[in-house]
Amino acid sequence: MNDPQSICPECRAAIASRSPGQNPLPSRRSLTLAKMPVTSLIIGINAAVFIAMVFSGVSAAQPNDPDLIRWGANYGSHNLTDQPWRMLTSTYVHVGIVHLLLNMWCLWNLGALAEQIFDRWTYFLAYTFCGLAGSLTSVSLHPMRLGAGASGAIFGLAGALISTLYLGHLPVPRRVLKPILKSLVSFAAYNLVFGAIVPVIDNTAHIGGLVCGLALGAILAPRLASPADERNAWRRWVFILAAAIFVALFTLARHLLQNRFTPRLG
Repeated sequence: MNDPQSICPECRAAIASRSPGQNPLPSRRSLTLAKMPVTSLIIGINAAVFIAMVFSGVSAAQPNDPDLIRWGANYGSHNLTDQPWRMLTSTYVHVGIVHLLLNMWCLWNLGALAEQIFDRWTYFLAYTFCGLAGSLTSVSLHPMRLGAGASGAIFGLAGALISTLYLGHLPVPRRVLKPILKSLVSFAAYNLVFGAIVPVIDNTAHIGGLVCGLALGAILAPRLASPADERNAWRRWVFILAAAIFVALFTLARHLLQNRFTPRLG
């Protein structure tokens, strides 16, 4: 986790997944902060947290573990006991400037598409839940590991877009959607393989976020083209259910952790 250049290979996938002359995502020249309010907000929060860390004395290039823990990184078993809030704050804490820039560059590219498909609340809630799912998956399977970064949420956003574009009845020709889907699937596949090869990458967070995004996108997709009132009501119930499932899985993970570390009398 201490090598920021190894933690987030997402940008490599974003480049590799595009054929020469092909740019399925909107041109960055046409993007403005006003057209991407949710993406801009998330990037702004990440940048503000990083700037605050640096001004407090944290290294901009390679923060140490105690500093990351102090600013809200995932800290193993504490996430499942007395400090569950770390599962959210860790998605806004980054291991150095390179880590931050690569993640935010990828989010900007994925966000350009998400802003056009999802309404603002759907986008923000899906991103947040995917980040939480990535954190929960990571600390459940690796309770002694330190983790930080937005890549779980970014994977989840990619998953939500994949499901939505594949299953949703969007007013867009399939020939237009096909290269976008190919790019998104290549992005996810490349990074999962890369994460499996490089030991310092927490691939469990990527998988947790991706699975959550795929599920949310699949459930939301059929109603994306519905009237606003119907779409908003459906979104509300989807995320209420998602919150209930998250609480149940969190409770189960905490119970299993307690059983794992509770001394047994012989």
